[in-house]
Amino acid sequence: MPSISVRRLYHDNQTKLKLAWSAGTAGADNRISIDADKPVLALVGHLNFIHPNQIQVIGIAEVEYLNKIEAGEIKTTLNELFDLTMSLIIVANDLPVPYMLRDYCHTHNVPLLTSKTESPFLMDVLRIYLQRVLAASTVKYGVFLDVFEIGVLITGQSGLGKSELALELISRGHGLVADDAVELYRIGPETLEGRCPAMLKDFLEVRGLGVLNIRAIFGETAVRPKKQLQLIINLVLADDSHMQRMDRLSIKSETESILNVSIRSVTLPVAVGRNLAVLVEAAVSNFVLQMRGKDSTKEFLDRHNSMLKEDAVNHEDNID
Repeated sequence: MPSISVRRLYHDNQTKLKLAWSAGTAGADNRISIDADKPVLALVGHLNFIHPNQIQVIGIAEVEYLNKIEAGEIKTTLNELFDLTMSLIIVANDLPVPYMLRDYCHTHNVPLLTSKTESPFLMDVLRIYLQRVLAASTVKYGVFLDVFEIGVLITGQSGLGKSELALELISRGHGLVADDAVELYRIGPETLEGRCPAMLKDFLEVRGLGVLNIRAIFGETAVRPKKQLQLIINLVLADDSHMQRMDRLSIKSETESILNVSIRSVTLPVAVGRNLAVLVEAAVSNFVLQMRGKDSTKEFLDRHNSMLKEDAVNHEDNID
């Protein structure tokens, strides 16, 4: 189960959310995690005693509520609060920390942070942040590119020319996301986002040329920090047996499941004389048309069937 520490959340968001540590530093390594059957939205929310959030946010209404509680009842309320399972409490809106809350956080090793930002903004930022860092992930090997604004992962056996193909596509104005290893994160029920490992950022290895810095050679617009994966193009060596097995009309759409997300895939045979860059661009353009409801293969088959019916009718008329 993916998880992060409160310490990391604090350091990653300290500047943007204007966070300050108020109490409970002994709980800095408390873990924030998400269950497979619960959304990220359930991790962060305003103070809740019924369905407690792992990150309890105290805004204007919550501070007013806690401050209005009679002195004799505040301990009962705080005891109920700290009987809940939570990793972190944040007092937002640059509000003063409610009476006794700091002491309870210190005693129970629950980190207490304050923020100068408004609570709705703070929760939106943390939800987006947690969705990214707690996403289920895996690593796929290949070259990940932005082709016509579509995230395309080019895979295949070593030596088929994936990097050379990527270099040609980049020279034609498309963008590099990652070479060799691509980190894929499921950021939504049907959405995968590909990112480049920090070690490989901007680099593309091409046999005979070595490691190239694509940003330095082609400029800032030639690289992308991340991209949604929408299409997989698998390169295969074109031998006679494989070519015979291939569906020439591609009537059935191929898909590959990654982290339980189905991604459309296309197989391209590699052979001498084939312009793979043009074929990749055509495959992506065709994929875009299909997403818009225009299927060239179906259109061709419909036209073919229509002409067969016309020929049959004409043949019957001639017989009569």
